[in-house]
Amino acid sequence: MKKFKGFTEQETFTQVPDTFFRRLLNEITDADELKVTLYFFWRIEHMEGRFRSLCRSEIVEDAAFMQSIGEAGLDAGLEKAVRRGSLLRIENDEGGFYFLNSPRGRAAAEAMRKGDWRAAARSASAPPPERPNVFKLYEENIGPLTPLLADALKDAEQAYPAEWIAEALGEAVKRNKRSWKYVEAILRRWKEEGHGEEQDRRDAEKDRVKH
Repeated sequence: MKKFKGFTEQETFTQVPDTFFRRLLNEITDADELKVTLYFFWRIEHMEGRFRSLCRSEIVEDAAFMQSIGEAGLDAGLEKAVRRGSLLRIENDEGGFYFLNSPRGRAAAEAMRKGDWRAAARSASAPPPERPNVFKLYEENIGPLTPLLADALKDAEQAYPAEWIAEALGEAVKRNKRSWKYVEAILRRWKEEGHGEEQDRRDAEKDRVKH
């Protein structure tokens, strides 16, 4: 067994409902079902958009997860999770789709069942990538860390998604504004006005006008 080095302060964490620990953890005895259930918490938590679902093929494409469970184990785990009610499955002409049995998941499943939402309109889902921690990203893109900056980065990790920080650092480098104040200004603007390509274009246009 390869020894685990431990969790870090920089990584993202996945929310798991208390009901899982209070009830399901005591009831689930099958390892495949447990793996599939926890995997869904992780994948769904890192998705964007109102309707969040996974199809079997999207899970199979995750080589790291499939190495630990195999296709037979995946199918058995999915079936048991659906029978237990942890997951919901909707099948239609577009295929089979799985949802967490949560308020959001039930609403999405019902919308698909009624035809109010088509799977063709959803973006394909991929597992969230492993990202370098924020301190490494800063040193690689901006410069050496000081204790004061390290504290500011820790605060930013609590206030903004890790993906935003990485993107904001990239934007600062792209615009040759290599300072934490500039990165922080981008993050605040995204939080107040919305995060997206249209906002980025407006920001870039402002920079061009100033110069």
